[in-house]
Amino acid sequence: MRKSLACGLMLVAVWLLGACARSDQAPATGSGTVSQLRQSGRWIVDEQNRTVLLHGVNAVWKLKPYAPPDSAAGFTAADADWLRDHGFNSVRLGVLFAGVMPQQGKIDTAYLDQIDRVVQLLASRGIYVLFDFHQDIYNEKLGGEGFPDWAVVDDGVPVIPGVPFPAGYFLPAAGVVFDNFWNNTGNLWDHYRDAWTAVAQRWHAQDHHGGYDLMNEPFPGTQWATCANPVGCPLFDTQKLQPMMDHARAGIRGVDKDNIVFYEPNFLLNGGADSWLGTTPFNDANIGLSWHKYCVLGLALHSQGFTNIPLCPQLHQVVNIAAQNAMTKMGSTSLITEFGASDDLPDLTDVTTQADTLLTGWQYWSYKNWGDPTTESQTSGGQGLFAKDDDLSTVKLDKLKILERTYPRATAGTPEALSFDPASGAFSYRYIPAGSGETDIYVPVALHYPNGYAVTVSGASVTSAPNATRLTLRNTPGATEVRVNVQGR
Repeated sequence: MRKSLACGLMLVAVWLLGACARSDQAPATGSGTVSQLRQSGRWIVDEQNRTVLLHGVNAVWKLKPYAPPDSAAGFTAADADWLRDHGFNSVRLGVLFAGVMPQQGKIDTAYLDQIDRVVQLLASRGIYVLFDFHQDIYNEKLGGEGFPDWAVVDDGVPVIPGVPFPAGYFLPAAGVVFDNFWNNTGNLWDHYRDAWTAVAQRWHAQDHHGGYDLMNEPFPGTQWATCANPVGCPLFDTQKLQPMMDHARAGIRGVDKDNIVFYEPNFLLNGGADSWLGTTPFNDANIGLSWHKYCVLGLALHSQGFTNIPLCPQLHQVVNIAAQNAMTKMGSTSLITEFGASDDLPDLTDVTTQADTLLTGWQYWSYKNWGDPTTESQTSGGQGLFAKDDDLSTVKLDKLKILERTYPRATAGTPEALSFDPASGAFSYRYIPAGSGETDIYVPVALHYPNGYAVTVSGASVTSAPNATRLTLRNTPGATEVRVNVQGR
């Protein structure tokens, strides 16, 4: 059934939330200090070796010139301020192969400059940037984007125009083009590697570097049917997908030894198919699994405005299992780099609740609609956080109340259990303390605790002011477990 937003509350609540930075928000890293993320077992950690949980958004401009403009409808300092002020600490930023190398073998440094404008806006506000080589159906010729025109090798197979996303993946032309890429026709892998090397060279020392996402939703080409089963497709994953990504990682490692490189499983993991990434060991200390959580039924129904779709919670659990299996094979950390893409509030609640249970970070798709031609909600405008891209006061409050959550951004220890109820604001967290750093918990006071909040804690002491949006804790010496609860007054 269709679900409408609570627009009547919007003006008052948005004004209350405010666009100005709050004095108790986490600042950007101090002068002379660079914060970059690393892998520590299954966890992501910061420069203080605190366990970091990322809650963020995707910002991928899919239309030429593949970088968001410096305008209200694009991305400006006001957008970076908004993300910081609402507790989001990461952005998966689209950096498209088509933009990096629009001509074969030639890096477009002017494009990198356009991307750098956004990178610096985010980093200066303490927001981690995950660099994402984004693609959907390869190239505009096939109805998508990501790869440059010169990299399209279609063997003369004609394209059927006007096929809606994502059906275009399954047409003959797309299969041939992807096959030629996976077969390294014309040494395409070397060019892809070189483009990644240029990106890593530009930003390897960047403050608030959040890692590299090697390819968005890699599609197996004509082999896709062999992947559409619970076992997945070990031959494609081990003989095509991982070797190509290893080749790209080698380029990155030539100039950046340490930042996390995220591998994405093939497109079919989102339907529950197992991944075979990691069958060949990586021999790399900073590897991550980038995975997506979309209900496959929503691919057809969300564009029509349908929500609360039956079986979606169960289908999400199937994908959870496939992702955990992949993490085990890879020996990696993980991050849910896409979910949502709609105004389906029950679905967003399910995904974020499951992510809390898994103690896994996430990045919502998408910050703004940005005329996205390849999204499941492209005709409904549902994927963005705002009704109008150029007006931050049009934020969708019901959606924001699910996504802007109380959560531990950085933990001086190892997480054990986490929960948050967006209806009541009740937050519970448990961790095993370690180290001397502070645990930093974001608390969305204006949105969820208008009358303030009460904290109960054992195993640590509160070091922040009452009702701060940065709730900080210092571990008690000798404590073996820390428990913290937040309730609205």
